[in-house]
Amino acid sequence: MKLNTLKPAKGSLGKEKRIGRGEGSGHGGTATRGMNGAKQRSGYSAKLGFQGGQMPIQRQLPKFGFNNPNKVEYKVINLSSLQALSEKLKVEEISRETLIENGLVSKKDLVKILGNGELKAKLNVSANAFSKSAIAKIEALNGTATVIK
Repeated sequence: MKLNTLKPAKGSLGKEKRIGRGEGSGHGGTATRGMNGAKQRSGYSAKLGFQGGQMPIQRQLPKFGFNNPNKVEYKVINLSSLQALSEKLKVEEISRETLIENGLVSKKDLVKILGNGELKAKLNVSANAFSKSAIAKIEALNGTATVIK
């Protein structure tokens, strides 16, 4: 390889498009911008959501509702599910980690135990929240309901 034989890759260099340099350039008159209208003028930029004069969709649709940024959403689990899990695993201790390992909740979910269903075994349950009926049913069988943060 010699310096006098170096040249750019094929197709990498093209003819420069010189716009608005008179009729001789082949782009004269409108300078490749087409005929009249806002897009032909210098400094044109369309507003966000501009639809060519039609009423934009964000103005056609009404605003309604409210999204509370402080809302806490729980993944709910009933006592019947805990009873089935304790029978399957033969455990008395059910924690959030146990529920995650068995696919009932994901790592990011907050867990709330509800009192739907029947509980037959004594269980020590720890979760993010409990309903009053769930606490009553768990403690009726000498179990414990521990709230974790």
